[in-house]
Amino acid sequence: MSNVDKNELVLKVLRESEEPLKAGEIAEKAGLDKKDVDKAIKDLKKEDKIESPKRCFYTAK
Repeated sequence: MSNVDKNELVLKVLRESEEPLKAGEIAEKAGLDKKDVDKAIKDLKKEDKIESPKRCFYTAK
């Protein structure tokens, strides 16, 4: 699975969640390694597609 696919999967999980999620919760729901989720979060924040309403929690914009 490419990084782009992982990023899209993380974004999809965040969009479907009604509340902000921690990286570990995203990894669990997406079936990805937490390391991959951390990288995806970094990429998605750079692309301004997600935000962090509070420390260590993420949500789709």
